[in-house]
Amino acid sequence: MFEGVRSWSLPAHLDMVSGWSADCASYIDPMSCHTELGNPRGWPDLAPINQANEKVGYAWTDLTYLMYKAGVDWAYYVTPGTEPDCVTGAMTCAPEEQSPFTPGIWNPLPGFRTVHEDGQLGNVQSSARFFGAAAAGTLPAVSWVIPSNEASEHPGNSLATGQAWVTSVINAAMKSPDWSSSAIFLSWDDYGGFYDHLLPPHIKSGGGLGLRVPALVISPYARAGYIDHQVLSTDRYLKFIEDVFLGGQRIDPATDGRPDSRPFVVEDRAGLGDLSTAFDFKQTPLPPLILPLHPPPGPASVPGT
Repeated sequence: MFEGVRSWSLPAHLDMVSGWSADCASYIDPMSCHTELGNPRGWPDLAPINQANEKVGYAWTDLTYLMYKAGVDWAYYVTPGTEPDCVTGAMTCAPEEQSPFTPGIWNPLPGFRTVHEDGQLGNVQSSARFFGAAAAGTLPAVSWVIPSNEASEHPGNSLATGQAWVTSVINAAMKSPDWSSSAIFLSWDDYGGFYDHLLPPHIKSGGGLGLRVPALVISPYARAGYIDHQVLSTDRYLKFIEDVFLGGQRIDPATDGRPDSRPFVVEDRAGLGDLSTAFDFKQTPLPPLILPLHPPPGPASVPGT
């Protein structure tokens, strides 16, 4: 699956919740925004954030606005710790705090004006709340779950630690009373130097799609052993959510009730496939598959086989 943007983590995470990465001349005018894949203004100069919204920097429309209008509950679960990367572009920098209360590279929603205007800042929560909601069977309709730097597989960190954290998240969803109606999309915003060889297609304007990254679909209704050969991008997560929960309403300036200046409606771009093909809702639901967090090493590979 291709990244939605040809850039680094902050634009990728903006794109994952809004279909766009932009810079806005005005904090309050969604028509003042234009495509920006470098360091979109609005963050880190958001502090102090308050209900008066003076420093809320992302003025364009994100998916939570449509869910709020439609009464669809959501949560963005952030693991406290430190952030990856340096927003200045430097190779090294002093670690920055990551928490539900600090807008940042992997926690962009507190920077969106819509989240403030809709009174939904409280939907950005600690990942500890995810595990509690999963156990209680009270997960919202749509959840994002974000690791800290330490558990992210980001270069310099242990891959084993990151994989164990992801496994703990998926195990919690599988053990949940909500499992029978769950679809889990495991995705990466980029892949830290383990780059794919395939040239990304230029399907959308504003820099085109990014590099190919791994993607897994996990669900009681996932097609077992299915490998999807469609051209897909991480923008298809937005389309899937809109099709399932919003009756196909897009983040579209012409129809969503909150016009912004985006040059394309990414969910409807020609040339991209549909994630719904990864599911078979007529099959017997698959049972949970609980995996160990720290499995023993598998057998060594044999050269030439």
